[in-house]
Amino acid sequence: MAGRNRMPRHHEIFRGSRDGLRPVVSRGPGPLPFHPAALKEELEMQNRKMKGIIAENRHVIDENTHLQRELRAAKDDIHRLGQVIPTLQAEKEEQARDLIERGLKLEADLRASEPLRAEVTQLRAEVQKLNALRQDLSAQVQRLTQDVNHTQAENQQLIDMRGDIDGMHKELIEARRAYEYEKRAKEEQVEQKQAMEENLISMAREIERLRAEQMNTERRTRGLGGRGYGMLDGGLESRYPSGAFGDGYSGGWGHYDKRDRRGDPLRR
Repeated sequence: MAGRNRMPRHHEIFRGSRDGLRPVVSRGPGPLPFHPAALKEELEMQNRKMKGIIAENRHVIDENTHLQRELRAAKDDIHRLGQVIPTLQAEKEEQARDLIERGLKLEADLRASEPLRAEVTQLRAEVQKLNALRQDLSAQVQRLTQDVNHTQAENQQLIDMRGDIDGMHKELIEARRAYEYEKRAKEEQVEQKQAMEENLISMAREIERLRAEQMNTERRTRGLGGRGYGMLDGGLESRYPSGAFGDGYSGGWGHYDKRDRRGDPLRR
C-alpha cells in the first residue's frame, strides 16, 4: 500500500526527452546512460511491489466477502429477533395492561372506599410476589428449554446408536447366513467324501475279488496244463508279480477296507 503512489527511480532520467532537447551550450556533459541491469532490477522490484499490492487487494476482497457474509447472517438474526420481539412485546404489553387495569381498578376502589387501603397494600405485595414468581418461572422455563435441548441431543444420539445397532444386526444376519452356507457346504463335502470313500472301498473289494478270481483261474490253469503251461505260467508271474496288485490295489485300498470293517469315523 505504501508503494502504490511511488514512482520508478528512473523516472527523472527520461524527463529530458519529454521536455525537448536543451541547448548544447547549457547541456554540459550530462548524466551517464541508464544501465540495462539496473533497469531490469528496478522493473523486477516494481513487479514484486505490484504483486504484493495485488495480493493485498485480494486479501481485502476476501475480508470484504467475509464481512458481507457476516452482515447477511446478522441481518437474518435481526430479522428472526424482529419476528420474536413483537410477540414478546405484545405479551408484556398485555401483562402490563392487565396490571395497569388492576391498579386503576384498585385505585378507584380505594377512592371509593378508604377502608380498603390495607387490602390494596396487600394486593401490591402480592403483585410483587407475582413478579418475583414470574421471574422464577421464566428462569425455570429457560432451564426446561435447556433440558429439552439436551434431551433432544440425547435422543439423536440414541437414534444414531439404533442405526448402528441395526447395521450390526444386518451384518450379524449376513454372517449367520454365510456360516449356515459354509456349514451346509461342509456337510455336503463330508457326505461327498463319505460317498467317495464308500465307492473306493467297493472298488477295492471288487479289485480284491477280481484278483482272487484271477488267482483261482491261474491255479486251475496250472493244474490242467501241467508243465506245458509252465512257461506261460512263469511268464505271467514274471510279468505280474504277486506284489503288483497287492501294492497297487490291496495295499492301497486296504486302509479303506479296514476302516469299513471297524466303522467309518465320520459316520460316528
